[in-house]
Order: sequence, then C-alpha cells, then structure tokens
Amino acid sequence: MILFSNDNIDWVPSERLRGDLGLRSHSNKLGSVQVKKVEGSMGRIEAQPNRVKRRYRIRSWQLSVITAAIVIVLVTSYVLLIYVPRSNLNLVYASSDEKACSVDKALISANNKFAFNLWRELVVEEGTTNIFVSPLSVSIALTMTYNGAEGTTRDAMTKVLEFGAMSLETVNQEYSNLMESLETADKQVSILIGNSIWMKKDFEPIVNSNFLEKINAAYDSEIFKRDFGNPQTVTEINGWIDESTEGKITEVIQTIDPELVMFLVNAIYFKGEWVTQFDEAKTEKADFFLPDGNTVEVDMMSTAGNFSYYSGESFQAVRLPYGRDKLAMYLFLPHENVSLDSVIADLSQTTHEEYINRFKYVGDHVINLPKFTVEYGVKRLNRVLEKLGMEIAFSPTAANFSGIASTAPENLYISYVDHKAVVEVNEKGTEASAATIVGIGLTSLPPSFTVNRPFFFTISDDRSGSILFMGQIVNPTYD
Repeated sequence: MILFSNDNIDWVPSERLRGDLGLRSHSNKLGSVQVKKVEGSMGRIEAQPNRVKRRYRIRSWQLSVITAAIVIVLVTSYVLLIYVPRSNLNLVYASSDEKACSVDKALISANNKFAFNLWRELVVEEGTTNIFVSPLSVSIALTMTYNGAEGTTRDAMTKVLEFGAMSLETVNQEYSNLMESLETADKQVSILIGNSIWMKKDFEPIVNSNFLEKINAAYDSEIFKRDFGNPQTVTEINGWIDESTEGKITEVIQTIDPELVMFLVNAIYFKGEWVTQFDEAKTEKADFFLPDGNTVEVDMMSTAGNFSYYSGESFQAVRLPYGRDKLAMYLFLPHENVSLDSVIADLSQTTHEEYINRFKYVGDHVINLPKFTVEYGVKRLNRVLEKLGMEIAFSPTAANFSGIASTAPENLYISYVDHKAVVEVNEKGTEASAATIVGIGLTSLPPSFTVNRPFFFTISDDRSGSILFMGQIVNPTYD
C-alpha cells in the first residue's frame, strides 16, 4: 500500500501568495492608494492562477517513480502470497515424506498383517455382503489399550497385533511418526486422526498416571473424566466422534453399562480428490452383476488417462491416486467367472505388497467405476479378535490390565471393541471415516477396466505402505 502525505505537494505560504497577487496596498502615505499599481497588479491576478496550478502538478518523472514503486510492491506481494507459501508447503511435504518413509517397516508390516487377518475373519463372519473397515483405526485403539496390558494378556495382544520383538516404546514412537506423516501428507487429501480416553469420574483417581502420560504423548490423546451415569456423557462421546469424523459418523454408543469405567476411542477421517477426476457428464446408468447372477442398475462413472495397472491369473487391478499422488485406492477386480472370495483368499500382507510392486503405467486407460456409499457397523469385533487369539483380554477374571490401574481384588478387562466405518466414492474423489471404541469393564464393578461385478479395494499410503481402509463391494446400490 502507498500512502501520500501533504509533503509531496509544494504548498505556497499565504503571505507570499498575497504579495505575489498584488493584494497588498502600496502607498506613499497612510490612507492613500496608488491606483496605477493596483491596476497593474490586476494583470498579475489574471496570470497567477496558471502559476499556482503548476505548483500542484506532479511532474512526469515523479509519476514514473510512483508507478515503479507500485509495480515493485505488487510483485513483492505476489511473491510473498504465492511463492513463499508454496515454498513452505514443499518443506512441509518434504518433512512429511521423510517421516513416512522413516516409519519402522516392522510396524507397517505388523499393521498390514493384522489388517488382512482381521479382514479374513470378517469375511467368514459376514459372508457375501458389503464390508468396509479401517484396520488402522482398530489397531490404534487396541494399541492404546495394549499400553496397559501386562503378563499373558500383553503376550496375546502382541501376537494378534503382530508386534513381534518390537518394544512398547518403539511401537508408540512409530505410531506417533506415522500419524503425524499422514496428517501432513497432502493439501488436497484431508486426513484427521483423533484419539481420546474417557474415564468414569470415581475411577479416575486410581488410574495410573504413567499410562495416561504415555497415551497422551504418543497418540496426542484427549483425556476426559465424566459421570458415566449421566446420559449426557453418551451424547458427549458421540459428539466427539461426530466432530472428529467431520459429521460422517454421528453415533457409536447408545448407553453405558454399569460395569464400564473407561473408553479408549480412535477416529479417522479421510477425504481425497482424484488426480484424474471422473467427468460427471459421462456418468450414466449401467448394469452391475451380482454374485447370484442378477443385475442392479448403478451410476457408472467414466474417465481415461495414465494409470498404474496389473493383471494376474485371477484378477486385474488398477491404482487410482489422490492429490499429489502419494495416497491411492487399489481396486482388485476378479476376472469374469472368478469369485471375489477366491481372490480375497489369496490376499495377504505379503501378496498384496508383491502385487502392488508389479503395477505398471498404462496410457489412455479407460476406467469405469460405479459410484457407491457404504455404511458398515456398528460392528462388535469381540468374536473376531478372540478367534485371532485375544480371548484372554476379554476375560473378566483372567485379563490383566494392571498397567491402567490397580483394582485388586477387582479386575479390568475389555468388555467390547466396537467399530463403525463409512465410505463414499464419487466423481471428485473419496470420503471415508471410521471410529473404534474399546470399552474397559471392571468386574464387580486392462485397456478397459470396467468394474461391473463385486470387487475388493484398499486405500493406502504409498510412502509408508500403510493400509488405512479396506473394503469389498458386492452391491453398490446397497447402503
């Protein structure tokens, strides 16, 4: 901004001006006026205004200087507003990418192994239906709980979560790095990860402060103490989840059972724009073939471009990237006359990684994908986790969570693990959310890739290799 002041104008003193204009009386003696001089001065009065106007006029060289100054200010402002933020953003990306790549591969491998183990049990339990979960949300919530496990309960959870020989300190630190890298991954991809602990008011005094400090430090967890007998507490917990998932998940719990003394909650929100978006004008009605041979009409989106692609013996797969091409959806489409179940049966952390490494770019690739929205859950995961080997953690008498609080002769155990997830895929991109609640109880207290049949997909961070979400769509019209 340029400010002009009166100092830029050549002001003429009033007395000098009056004298120049001949308004002062010239006399030889007091009271007499020489008319000739006054008359002579009148001629000057007529000419003087031009002289005064010239004193107010900004000279051409001054105008050039002012113009140049304005141009310099505008250019500088453009650099500050455009290039400096962009430069800062590049620094943020570089730091985020470095952190993502530095996350211990043992943790990423553990998360992805757990993801596919969980998935297989869910498919067995749910059968042929739409399924959508965030294994990362489940593992984060369980790992926060794991911080309070001791003895054989910790051993069982170590095995189920696939942590192997990793120390608790390493697990916590690497989760912290992973979450931080995800939240700063991409300006065009919004990833929000929230964690919280809710304690019963009269239980809070005996909770191990070291446990709370570890969860707060590693998982940036919010900590609340509330009256669990007050219905408003249910509203408040659901409200926290609602806010943490940008309104995608509004209710996970309905009541709080009397034996519950603590909730450990994780919420994940994801919203990403396709690198190559689908043209809404090209979306049209098309048939989608169900497992039983019947068809349903879907809104089939269409786009074309350069995509990474792979074709195996039983399926073909394509990578649909988001934002700046660091996160992507991987679609696995069984070949015709091949069931989705047989393709999923072959998938594991190892084979999934091997297949992704075989993807190659294909030019002018046409992608036809149905729009779909899926809301899955609230799904209670107790039975699935017990089958994976966590039975002891759910036992009111055998579980050992003395790291959370010393409650002898009473005992802490996991009452339930509930999970809810939603996903919406459209022409612009993908929006997905998930929430996981661990309730702690106290005893006594191709050239053409047309997705027109059931398919499996994951949403992954390509930098760290971490799977954020996974799902199977059997019927895109079923919400």
